[in-house]
Amino acid sequence: METTSQAVAQAPGTEGGQQFPAARRTVDGYLLAPFPWYGLDEAFTGPRWLMQVGTAADGAVEHGSIGHGDEPSVKNEFAVGSPDEPREKFAVVVTVAASPVRRSADGTGLLEATSVSSAAWLAGVGLLSFTWPGQMDHSLRDDWLEQQTETAWALADDLSGSEWSTLSLPVDGVPTPFHYRESEFGWVLAGSTPEGVHLGAYGRGMSAYGLAFAVIKDIKAYA
Repeated sequence: METTSQAVAQAPGTEGGQQFPAARRTVDGYLLAPFPWYGLDEAFTGPRWLMQVGTAADGAVEHGSIGHGDEPSVKNEFAVGSPDEPREKFAVVVTVAASPVRRSADGTGLLEATSVSSAAWLAGVGLLSFTWPGQMDHSLRDDWLEQQTETAWALADDLSGSEWSTLSLPVDGVPTPFHYRESEFGWVLAGSTPEGVHLGAYGRGMSAYGLAFAVIKDIKAYA
């Protein structure tokens, strides 16, 4: 997908480890999407919050993220305190429009098709945006992030590999298979829905095994 290379900057809602709450919370981009947005179903009663949407070169909305639980921050990873101190508990749901290979708006090239791998990639990079090993020097973060981003891409491109297992979770009440993996930083999963979108999700402190997804009836309620 064309936005893949931009996802590091767009999807997580951070830049250089800093957060921009005001930018994340605008609902305008979400309202422009021609596809339904997904979040956790009504069984989740905690806080819900908007993050950011990702767009193609012609401005069309291609993906976006919805947060649930504690709003994560990189600072939480290297704050002074006990290593056993509980970290933030959150789950982020990434909705990706299912699109075939298509011509770019200016007709000069082709845009890549989106797939479950696209959702897995965006979810993997999203988790990395809120991860920073406590023992790592600040000056090394860019190199570490680049390396981990390449790893996330390789993993997303090999969903049949040994790093992934299969997890069945409800989507609009229907059991749906997802690709699932865990790491020291949290978990990532990805799958597809009958509504013409791919779903990715990532989180930490909240078990993925008890999650269920559903179409968001009114995205404006999240603003």
